[in-house]
Amino acid sequence: MTFTTRPVFMGRFGVVTAGHYLASAAGMRMFEKGGNAIDAGVAAGIAVNLLEPQSNGIGGEVPVLIYCARQKRVYAINGQGYAPRAATIDWFKAQRIDIIPGDGFLPATVPGAFSAWTNALQQFGRLRLKDVLEPTIEMAEEGFPVYPGLRRSLAGLKEKFENEWPSSARIYFPHGRVPEVGEFLVNKDWAETFKTTVDAEIRSSHLGREAAIAAARDVFYKGPIAEKIVAFQRNTKVRDASGMENAGLLTEADFHDYVTRVEAPVTLNYRGYDVHKCNTWCQGPVFLQQLALLEGYDLASLGNNSADFIHTVVEASKLAFADREQYYGDPEFVDVPLGRLLSKEYAAKRRALIDQRSASLELRPGDAPARTLKHEEGDSHVYTGDTTHVDAIDREGNMMAATPSGGWIPSSPVVEGLGFPLGTRGQMFYLDSDHANALAPRKRPRTTLTPSLATKDGEPFMAFGTPGGDSQDQWTLQFFLNVVDFGMNLQEAIDAPTFHTNHFPNSFYPHNAKPGSLTLEARIPDAVQSDLAARGHKVTLGGEWSNGKVLAITFDPKSGLISAGASPRGQIAYAMGR
Repeated sequence: MTFTTRPVFMGRFGVVTAGHYLASAAGMRMFEKGGNAIDAGVAAGIAVNLLEPQSNGIGGEVPVLIYCARQKRVYAINGQGYAPRAATIDWFKAQRIDIIPGDGFLPATVPGAFSAWTNALQQFGRLRLKDVLEPTIEMAEEGFPVYPGLRRSLAGLKEKFENEWPSSARIYFPHGRVPEVGEFLVNKDWAETFKTTVDAEIRSSHLGREAAIAAARDVFYKGPIAEKIVAFQRNTKVRDASGMENAGLLTEADFHDYVTRVEAPVTLNYRGYDVHKCNTWCQGPVFLQQLALLEGYDLASLGNNSADFIHTVVEASKLAFADREQYYGDPEFVDVPLGRLLSKEYAAKRRALIDQRSASLELRPGDAPARTLKHEEGDSHVYTGDTTHVDAIDREGNMMAATPSGGWIPSSPVVEGLGFPLGTRGQMFYLDSDHANALAPRKRPRTTLTPSLATKDGEPFMAFGTPGGDSQDQWTLQFFLNVVDFGMNLQEAIDAPTFHTNHFPNSFYPHNAKPGSLTLEARIPDAVQSDLAARGHKVTLGGEWSNGKVLAITFDPKSGLISAGASPRGQIAYAMGR
């Protein structure tokens, strides 16, 4: 048996994986309370909002996929906030801003995370909001231990917080210094903020569970929390990547009108497995386009992480991501030809473009002219974030996968009195009216956030995902192929060395591209590296364990066995259950 960094976790009652081990523990508490996978997943998701503030927050967003065992049906929850009504291309042009900055208040959208969590709980869970918030409120009040990754982030932010963002410094440097590893970090403002939502739920409990959760949600979007957010970003100016000091554009009406949509997923069958993703308001379907292209190859015969395998996958990724750049956007505003993009005929036509001997250096969307990409570096002053992930499966076969992101502390100051910052997801819009992802009022930006679910013959199979921006649907693709095509167990598939390309325009400000780039984890053999370089890939090496943080859980409907794996990358993700 191949050595793995951790055992495959196995149980039959309920299992949760999360980007931080204390979040997994929070999810496990919900199983012990009689909750299902959705209760556990929501509790874990809210917990990582607090525990990984450098990577996500409750002021950000979260796409959620849910398999309802009773209905044998998959649902997608669109937890992405939309742009303010005042955010127009003309407004930015009038301010002489050509690219929406990646920090500050101008890229803020309405926070979608709390609405998504409460909608998932309300429609698919069993427990109260009070139950699922309880572990995180406790950790916010009593503190949680600082870990190395968080300390490194805070060390890099100290000067900015102290000189420019005093509301952030008050929370994260209460003693005027960077907290040490193992020191407990307290955020009482966060706790008090969400106690108000619990109080509203309790006051409305006579109306029934679902109405009480809706009342709690209204406190955030139609009550004092929204009022404090709007006032803070309206009355505070911060310097951003435009070089100017700007206030925000959100109004109370933007919050009042916000509604989370529950949608049908986008689905593709790959070698007998139905893979489900969120729609083109995120990059999710690009995972399916890659599968459609790769289905035409006998990948197992190429050998896992051989030069032929890596080249084939990367070239397929370039084609799929070119289509993302050309076509993907909020489907409420853009007509995305998904039926054609996911068809076997289209995949066959596109597959013919892959040259096994040579790496493409062009951006080649379907039915549009290819264009030469210019190598561009990013802006080192702008934080492009990380993201985190949560999965849960229970003994009934209910599944949940969610990828919380945005609202991280490096890009926007903590809202005074609330304990969390706004997100900066609007940076993903383009100020080009002809682009599918062009800015428009009340439009959702196309994000990189992309949880995954897989079913087989209508039965639950797997929930999985990872942080990692544009690379998410590359690293999870490799993990999925490791399981399906190479027969690895979950932990073997997660531990295997990974790779990715930044060939296409980056989703984050300033949308830079690195044509032909190929980043390999350093454990990939030298001979493979040399072969790929000879084919024209611009190879760079990352660390031996540097790419992503894949989490996954599977369910066996016949035996009831629930199995889970968690990446050792980052050192804080974990699977728990029984």
